[in-house]
Amino acid sequence: MKSFFKKSFYAGLLQIIILIGASLIATPLYSQKVKKGWNFGPLPAVSYNSDLGFQYGLLCDIYWFGDGSTYPEYLHKFNIEVSRYTKGSGVYHFFYDSRYLFPGLRVTADVSYLTDTMMDFYGFNGYLSPYNSSSSDAFYKFNRNLFRSTVDVQGSLGGHFSWVAGIGFYGYKAASVKLEQYQDDPNLYDMYVATGLIGDNEKDGGSVAEFKLGAVYDTRDNEADPYKGFKGELLTLYSLSGKEIDSYGKVFASASGFIPIWGERLTFAAKGSLQATIYGEQPFFMLQNISTLYYKQITNEGLGGLNTVRGVLRNRIVGAGIAWANIELRYRFAYFPFLGQNWYLVLNPFFDAGRVIQYHKKELMESLATNPLYSGDNEALHMSAGLGFKAVMNRNFIISAEWGKPFDKRDGTNGLSIGLNFIF
Repeated sequence: MKSFFKKSFYAGLLQIIILIGASLIATPLYSQKVKKGWNFGPLPAVSYNSDLGFQYGLLCDIYWFGDGSTYPEYLHKFNIEVSRYTKGSGVYHFFYDSRYLFPGLRVTADVSYLTDTMMDFYGFNGYLSPYNSSSSDAFYKFNRNLFRSTVDVQGSLGGHFSWVAGIGFYGYKAASVKLEQYQDDPNLYDMYVATGLIGDNEKDGGSVAEFKLGAVYDTRDNEADPYKGFKGELLTLYSLSGKEIDSYGKVFASASGFIPIWGERLTFAAKGSLQATIYGEQPFFMLQNISTLYYKQITNEGLGGLNTVRGVLRNRIVGAGIAWANIELRYRFAYFPFLGQNWYLVLNPFFDAGRVIQYHKKELMESLATNPLYSGDNEALHMSAGLGFKAVMNRNFIISAEWGKPFDKRDGTNGLSIGLNFIF
């Protein structure tokens, strides 16, 4: 009976969405007013997680449009979030982006301090690491604090091409879960430390500086919600690490395209990305970090979770090299003014997939050959599908809710994320 009502609920919800969309097909596009000066998009940072407790705080996107001559492109953008969880985790985040701070250069900067008393850790190499949904709440968790500071600069190479240079500093502190109620529970992180899958030189965290060089090709008509265009990125990254941690090099490449199907209303969007190690060995705490020029979310980690393969367990797919793809339709409707701002709504059904393409310490995992450290399964595509809903202000500030469901139970059951922005 419970299953019947659950299926009926989702069926009814789908029907409501279809009816709303159909009723709004004929709605004329709202004639947007040019925005000038300062614009603010404040939101309360409120949520609940059984492990972290209640979240409370404030987040805000701040835009400076000047005289409005560049609208909907902003002159300067700031994003600020300060929030806490009642069990100790916290987010302290500042982000800045502008093409107009210095003539001919785009500057993007980020300073964040992120504490997480229950950070997800499912082991290395995707399906090579088993997942047991009946494990204790803390089994696939560890304690992690991260201080991150990045600065990237882009300059024109002519046409739609740009060069990129940047530096990022990452300071990690790692430990087993410290929450009192889980002190006696078994923990995968502790097992990895005991067997050497996480070495003594990295088990407590460490400091890494990454230097970035690359190029970008961009023809999109808008960055936050493109109606059309293409973007390609190719970045190389070189590390300078702290004591006892080896240096390494990485390459990141991505290509995303936006094809208008029905004017400004319906866009087909797709993105393919990969990140691979080209020399050296990354410490375990850097494996989930995805290099990027622009933070769509406060964290840019995966695969799995909010930013990459939506609906799959956060950081389920971790390796020395990863590849992933995202495909979605973006249907825009209900253009309207609200609180003196230009708004419209978006539905975005999506399909995501990703996998490990370079293994990390695979031979050691195989030599241990014991559950829960090694499953004996082969790595394969981790896939998910779902639906997103967006409220877009001034074609820049985007409130987002997305629900995704993985195709394989080894990746979890489903996931819901509420935050800001499209993931690409």
